[in-house]
Amino acid sequence: MLRAHKLTLAIAMLIGTSVAQAATFEIDPVHSTVQFSVRHMMVSNVKGTFDKVGGTLNLDEADPSKSTLEATIDVNSINTREPKRDGHLKSPDFFDVAQYPTITFKSKRAAKTADGKYQVTGDLTIHGVTKEVVLDVDGSPKSVTDPMGNIRLGGSAHTKINRKDFGITWSKNLDGGGVMVGDDVDITIEVELVKKKAA
Repeated sequence: MLRAHKLTLAIAMLIGTSVAQAATFEIDPVHSTVQFSVRHMMVSNVKGTFDKVGGTLNLDEADPSKSTLEATIDVNSINTREPKRDGHLKSPDFFDVAQYPTITFKSKRAAKTADGKYQVTGDLTIHGVTKEVVLDVDGSPKSVTDPMGNIRLGGSAHTKINRKDFGITWSKNLDGGGVMVGDDVDITIEVELVKKKAA
């Protein structure tokens, strides 16, 4: 009985340690941006942003590679600094926001590649299609405290996707060859997170 009691106590202590090392951070939408870049008419890159992003990071402070992230982007917040183009991107030709108002990412695993650098693999859902992507993440698990007493983390992530993989196929052929809209989309995420306060 004494041995069983010691085993139970040891398990409880391990669980307690694990809980103590876990922390929940929420994306601060005011200080976070999702930027994309796509080739236009084979001569330049057009850049835009999604200005509304939210989500949660469950951080394993002992081993950040075991952390999990879920994020949601409001597609209606797309901004390329040209209202007519934004309207076209929201239409059924592209994102079709009436049917698919959000883009989501849910991590599945992470691997540390260097100090402060990770590869985060997860499911990206755009236009109702889910594909596995890898984010190259540059960030530190070390936090800072802002003047209001909030604990914050930050980082950057980058990936490249083919928009046609997600069913976004609209384009036009150019008379001299090539296409109006490129297939490859570079995505850069700048994110700031705030530690969720205990209830």
